[in-house]
Amino acid sequence: MNVIVSGATGLIGSAVVSSLRGQGHGVEPLVRTKPTASVYWDPYAGEIAADKLEGHDAVVHLAGETIAGRWTAEKKRRIRESRLEGTKLLSDAIARLAKPPAVFLCASAIGYYGNRGDEILREDSVPGADFLANLCREWEAATKPAADKGVRVVNLRFGVVLSAKGGALAKMLPPFRVGLGGIIGNGRQYWSWIALDDVVAAIEFALTNEKLTGPVNVVAPNPVTNRQFTKTLGRVLDTPAIFPMPAFAARLAFGEMADALLLASQRVEPAKLKAAGFQWRFPELEAALRHAPGK
Repeated sequence: MNVIVSGATGLIGSAVVSSLRGQGHGVEPLVRTKPTASVYWDPYAGEIAADKLEGHDAVVHLAGETIAGRWTAEKKRRIRESRLEGTKLLSDAIARLAKPPAVFLCASAIGYYGNRGDEILREDSVPGADFLANLCREWEAATKPAADKGVRVVNLRFGVVLSAKGGALAKMLPPFRVGLGGIIGNGRQYWSWIALDDVVAAIEFALTNEKLTGPVNVVAPNPVTNRQFTKTLGRVLDTPAIFPMPAFAARLAFGEMADALLLASQRVEPAKLKAAGFQWRFPELEAALRHAPGK
């Protein structure tokens, strides 16, 4: 299989590239520098080398500005434009091909659902109404030109990806290791998580499984509350987790991002992956945390 991957140097992208190449697949990064790249794009100029997409079996689109950090107006603009404009450019380029790839996998996020308390959320659940939910809705809609062309499009709604190399867990490890970790807010909000190894496996599964189309929740089958997550991480690290971060402190430190990411409750079920027969290597949180490199 010949696969194009955008965001190939990110946490998920680098793991996907390494895994696919290790299995003998051809992988070409989609990068923003023209001279040395066989596949390149310039989102600022509004163009993509569509001819370079010819002859590939699949496109995996993972690029986008990180959502970590305080959401200033400028930060939100970059978050939004990096996802919507890049996805639209790539989807339009695919739609123009005489012989497009069979499948287009595009990143999204469980932020699509917004803050939903204890409600069980499946792929057919309605979206939320905050910044991140609206972004994810538009992000997924930007893949429509490729779908209209007849390409199988899968919108990967990622949960909290667990890896010591990056993402939320990497930021949590330093304070937890010295006994300064604790619950965030009241600790009752659900966190839908997934081990990085299972993210890679789910992407590879989606590349070849024609049953999967449209939105797919890429999470483990056993979401936990923030309190359960905190307790489990403390046990894995053999350190107490007794320093809570009240909701007001989280908002003071992170602003709007705190409500959307840290305090929001999203109890997400991976209904489509289950129905398609996907097998998780780490369906339980403690095993996933113990496996994470550098725990």
